[in-house]
Amino acid sequence: GTLSHPGRMSVFRLLMRRLPDAVAAGDIGRALSVKPSTLSVYLSALSQTGLVIQARSGTSLLYRARPEAAADIVTFLYHDCCRGRPGLCPPTFPSATHEAPMPEPVFNVLFICSGNSARSLFAEAILRDLAPERFVAYSAGTHPKGGPNPQALEVLSAKGHDISQLRSKGIATFQKEGAPVMDFVFTVCDQAANEECPAWHGQPISAHWGVPDPVAAEGTEAERKLAFQQAYGLLRNRLRAFTALRPEALDRVTLQRAVDHIALQNEEEST
Repeated sequence: GTLSHPGRMSVFRLLMRRLPDAVAAGDIGRALSVKPSTLSVYLSALSQTGLVIQARSGTSLLYRARPEAAADIVTFLYHDCCRGRPGLCPPTFPSATHEAPMPEPVFNVLFICSGNSARSLFAEAILRDLAPERFVAYSAGTHPKGGPNPQALEVLSAKGHDISQLRSKGIATFQKEGAPVMDFVFTVCDQAANEECPAWHGQPISAHWGVPDPVAAEGTEAERKLAFQQAYGLLRNRLRAFTALRPEALDRVTLQRAVDHIALQNEEEST
């Protein structure tokens, strides 16, 4: 099958991690270190089988994964090859729209970016203050910096958040034995979403909420400060929508769709 090839599978995995984003072919190639000619072959095969869809934006071709197509493959294997025998194959999950609701009243949420110096710390602090009785917020970096960005801490402090416990740390902190089991894992930068990470214990709901990096902003001091304000406002809007959800009352399929949809909310607030 199409996904039996490791190269095609690596492309599909990356696009799944970047959902609901559509990703330019050049960005995919750079993230996976694949030559354009090879990548074109992989994308063509994935498109022909309906596992990814293609769209044009200006002169660029953008690609988005179709998880429902992969779900169809798993369902076929279960029903056709395994004859629905649970002892041989895992149970069907794509059509389990009526599975039992999540019973846990308090949910652990991890936000990941590359440096864990600004965006993921913003999200951790915002969620902690928005709904501390329902969510426990954490953050980490795939390549953590030496510490939180001073401008990020200044913004958080000005917004009234407690910054005393914020620090930069790696994702390994939350993957070792005894670490909290996550219910939700969100990547908030494209670089972190592009990286292949080990599967999380407990199979948390995951989504990509990409936010432009304020640390990389250029221009005048006022323009750089505005970039931090915009990143904060965008994450605050998304987290307000997230805390309006009732995860304990939703099945996994509905909940996954909801957190993916939140990623499309791009309103920015500056103060």
